[in-house]
Order: sequence, then structure tokens, then C-alpha cells
Amino acid sequence: MRVLRRGDAGPDVAEIRSILAGMDLLPPVTGTDDYDTFDVAVEGAVRAFQQRRGLITDGIVGPATFQALKGASYHLGSRPLSYMIASPVHGDDVFTLQERLTELGFDAGRPDGYFGPQTERALKTFQRDMRLTPDGMCGPATIRELKRLSSPRARGGRPVFLREQEQVRQAGPRLRGKRIVIDPGHGGDDLGVVAGGLREADIAWDLARRLEGRMKATGMEALISRGPNHSPTELERARFANDAGADLFLSLHSDGNRSPRAQGIASFHFGTGNGTTSTVGELLAGFIQREVAARTGMLDCRTHYKTWEIFTRTRCPAVRVEIGYLTNPDDARKLADPAFRDIVAEGILIAVKRLYLLGEGDQPTGTFTFADVLAHELAKAE
Repeated sequence: MRVLRRGDAGPDVAEIRSILAGMDLLPPVTGTDDYDTFDVAVEGAVRAFQQRRGLITDGIVGPATFQALKGASYHLGSRPLSYMIASPVHGDDVFTLQERLTELGFDAGRPDGYFGPQTERALKTFQRDMRLTPDGMCGPATIRELKRLSSPRARGGRPVFLREQEQVRQAGPRLRGKRIVIDPGHGGDDLGVVAGGLREADIAWDLARRLEGRMKATGMEALISRGPNHSPTELERARFANDAGADLFLSLHSDGNRSPRAQGIASFHFGTGNGTTSTVGELLAGFIQREVAARTGMLDCRTHYKTWEIFTRTRCPAVRVEIGYLTNPDDARKLADPAFRDIVAEGILIAVKRLYLLGEGDQPTGTFTFADVLAHELAKAE
């Protein structure tokens, strides 16, 4: 689909207006003259929707926002649901089904709104237990059973993310053997933000190599998601991590803004804003944010939940870090310095170590060093 923004018009805009009106983000249009026009009111409604859904709040309907809007037009029971390899079903109805199955004790995996094989397996198990035909099709009979079990006493916590926490605990405090995918943003012809002679893709690649070296020195298995001249899609990056059986996924980026005053570091993790969040992802994002901000003096722009495809399609805990603004003179000057990028790489490594330490032998933020990590790994090996 084409990217839609203020001033555009046509049937695609009319469809977007209809969806937004159905969500009470726009008043119903009584006439037809401006129903297919992307005006200021539509832009404001799109921004409100994006903020609610953990998307980039720019008021522009690109592929991610359009997919989310289409998905929001479905509720559980509005259409049959099944797993189709060629064209996976996506929408709010799938997300609701995944959450409901998980709350009832059936492992549908991370609720991401995509009807995949794990959702199908959980649905078939539920159908067998309810003495329904286990065909993996969520139709009227299955919906009736789900509604019958919808009382509050049948609800539980967030087992998917409790399992994430338990996996970290069982993995132990040592870094040796942990498999980490490092994902330098952009690449190839996609340079990302370009400002002041610096290119985001180059900065991300250099940071990834520095982080890879430090991780391998501790005994970790560090894998980089792309080559210097390759730019995979977010789905391809997620598949790389899934196929590798990664324990963690770290995506490295820098930012840009029309205002040269925008600056600082921000970290992102999976979360929907309604209580569904990757517990380990949120914890790691917080560690990275605090460590890098303390070591570099960059403005702390905090952690945020998002529903980006890189989070919904990656099975392991994932974090994306936006390290500075290349459009800000001070951030750009720092990022241009290789010694500064060494500091950033060390901060991220320390954050990963803190995640696995789970408070054991903790030290104040910004004081734990790479040498401390190596010493701890050596001590645990003896």
C-alpha cells in the first residue's frame, strides 16, 4: 500500500476513516464530500491510535500502522480463525484468542496477533479438552466455549512472561554459553539517518562489532544479524534470531529529528500498554538505559513499550536501543569518537551481565567494568 499522510485522498483514506470512527477516535461522517480526505482530524486520530498501540507516533499511515488499523477492525468471533502458511491471519481477534488460551493454561506463545503454528497447537489442545473437533479452526463452537470460561475466576497471570523470567533464572549468572543476536540497524542501501557526515548504518555496524568482540571474550556466543552490505527486513531479522535459538536479541540504532535540540538515549521493549509486556525485555531495557546513560552522560530518554514487528516476531526477549541523535551536534560528536563507542559497547555488555546476575553481587550503576565481568566469569568457572 502507499504511505498516507495529511492531504491525501482516495478509497484507502475512506477505509482508514471508517476504522477510526468505529474505534470512536473520529466522529461519524454525515456527508460524503470529505470522507475520503486525510485532514487534520484524521491525522490526530491516527496519532492517538499509534500512541495507544505502541507505534511510532507520527500521524502517518505506513505499512505497520495500516496493518495495525486493519487488525483492530476484528474482534474475537467476527471471522473464523485458522493457521494458513501462505498468508498468516493477523488481528486483534487473534491477539485476544492467544491471551485467552494462555490465561486458561494453553501455551499459545507470546501474544503477537499472528495465528501461527504454536497458536494452532494450543487451540487444538483446548478443543480436545473441551470435547470439540480438534481442527485448529476457531469457529462458533470454540468461541462459545471460550466465552463460557470467561469468568474472572478462570483468569490467571502472564505465564508466557513468567516463563521468560524462569529461563533467565535457570540459565545462571555466567555469560559463557549464552547466545546473543546483535542486530545493527539498516545496512546496505538503507543508510538510516544521515547527518553531519555520519550514517546510522555505519555507526550501528561498528557498535555491533565492538559489542561482539566483548561478548565473545566472556565466552558468549554472539551472532550479528546482517553483513555490512545487507539490509534484512524486520521479519528476516526476527527469523534469524529464532532460527539461531537466541537467548536475547539486541537491536542497535541511532535517531534523527527535525529539531537539532533532540538528543539522548532511549530503549524499547515489547509491550502493548494493557499490561502485556516482556518482563525480561523490560528489565534488560532498563539496565541498558541506566548503564549507558551513566557512563556516557547522554540524556536519559527512558524505556518505552512498543509493538514493532521486531518485538512481536522475535521469540526471545528483545530490546532496541536508540543511541543518540545524529542530528544533534553534541550526540553526533560523541558517536563519531571510536572511544565513545567502546564505552557504549561496554555499558550494553554490563547490562546483559546484570540481567543474568539477578541482583547477585550487584554494584552501583556505572561502576561495574569489563574487567569485573571477566573476573566474575573466571571465578564462577573455578
